[in-house]
Amino acid sequence: MGTDDRDGLWGHVHAERSALADDLARLTPEQWRHRTLCGQWDVEDVVAHLVAAALTGRWGWIRSIVGARFRPDVHNERRIAEHKGRTPEETLARFRAAVSSTIAPTGHTAAYLGEVVVHAQDVRQPLGLLSQPSVDALTPVAEFFAKQDFAVSSRKVAAGLELVATDGPFRAGSGPRVEGPTLALVMAMAGRPAYLGELDGPGLDELRSRVAPGDG
Repeated sequence: MGTDDRDGLWGHVHAERSALADDLARLTPEQWRHRTLCGQWDVEDVVAHLVAAALTGRWGWIRSIVGARFRPDVHNERRIAEHKGRTPEETLARFRAAVSSTIAPTGHTAAYLGEVVVHAQDVRQPLGLLSQPSVDALTPVAEFFAKQDFAVSSRKVAAGLELVATDGPFRAGSGPRVEGPTLALVMAMAGRPAYLGELDGPGLDELRSRVAPGDG
């Protein structure tokens, strides 16, 4: 599947949202307050952010970012507050209701699949949850991240390195090699150092020097 197969990509978005919702349904109240890999956000903050992402179209996004004076952190915090429920259960219900949404501010569908993939792991990894996306879902995200900075500085992170998946067809770039599972490559390009331990190769030290903690 290429990054221009929008129907296929939206199918993966819906599947990954649904899988995350199933994982969230098993959390305890304490786990909903657990820190994630996404800066200062706890689990419920991340889920509310995903609800906002699923329900904010182009004009809504423009109004929000202009109203935030082009400060992404302010924009994100306002949308989290808007879409967070009174309880984690209500926030989860809102997320489930948005699972099949195809609303997005732009046509970069692979980027929005990447948002679900990355934020799902932001939640799962600290909680020790074992679910993870399929290689079929991860590969177009890896391809997009290696080509373009969009929400995360993934192209800058990958520049001048050869990234090679050991569990799928993803391969991009030239230079010192970094190899490992597709998920770990995606998460590293998204700025999540927690996944660097799953990677190897002569380019790993350079990659590590570029990867900063995720900021959403």
